Amino acid sequence: MAATLTLSSRNYSSWSLRGWLLVRFAGLACEEVMVAADDEDARQEMLLLAPSIRVPRLSHDGVEVWDTLAIAEYLHELKPRSGLLPTDRKARAHCRAVCGEMHSGFASLRAALPMNLKGDFPGFRIWARAQADIDRIHEIWRECLVAYGGPFLFGTKPGMADAMYAPVTTRFATYHVAQDAACQAYCDRVRALPEMVAWREAALAEPDEIDELDMEF
Repeated sequence: MAATLTLSSRNYSSWSLRGWLLVRFAGLACEEVMVAADDEDARQEMLLLAPSIRVPRLSHDGVEVWDTLAIAEYLHELKPRSGLLPTDRKARAHCRAVCGEMHSGFASLRAALPMNLKGDFPGFRIWARAQADIDRIHEIWRECLVAYGGPFLFGTKPGMADAMYAPVTTRFATYHVAQDAACQAYCDRVRALPEMVAWREAALAEPDEIDELDMEF
C-alpha cells in the first residue's frame, strides 16, 4: 500500500525534516502532503491528525504514526536492512539513547536557536543554557564518530541518529555556532547529503518568513 507522509514548513519544522529523512534513509516510497503551518484551519487539521499538533505523520498499510521516534522504529521493523539502526546490539542501544536525548532534551537550544533555513545570523549571542546544550551535542557527536569510525554517527551511512541531529546542523550554520574541526566536518557532511540539499532548496522556495513560526515548531 502507498505511504503518505504529512509534513509542515520545510523552513521551520525540524520534526518534519527528521521524519522526512527517516523515510528517505529507509527507502520507503511516500506521497508527501504539506500542511500550511500558518493557516488556522490547517492547525486544526493537524490537531486531528496528531493530538500534540506535531508533524510528521506517517500513514502506511493501515498504520498511523505521528511521533518521530515511533516513525523511526516502525521503519526499522519494516525495513530492517535499511541501516536506520546499527546491527550490533550495543550500538543499537547507544543509538536509541542519543536519539532519545535529542527527542526529549535540549530545550534551551530549541528556544534560543530555532530552525530557520532562510536565516543567517553571524555574531549571534548564545546564552549559557543553550551553550550547555551545544556542548553536550558536540560531546555526543565526538563520542559516536570515534566509537564507530564515521563518517556518520554510527558508521558509513546515514541512519536514525543522523536524521535526528540533522536539524541541529542547520541551526549551527544559521547562527554561526563555533565548532571544533571534527564537529564542523560532521555538520558539513550532513548538510551536503543529497536529501538535505533537496530539503533546503524546497525550504528556500517556500513563501516568505512567518513571524509566529520564528520559534521551534
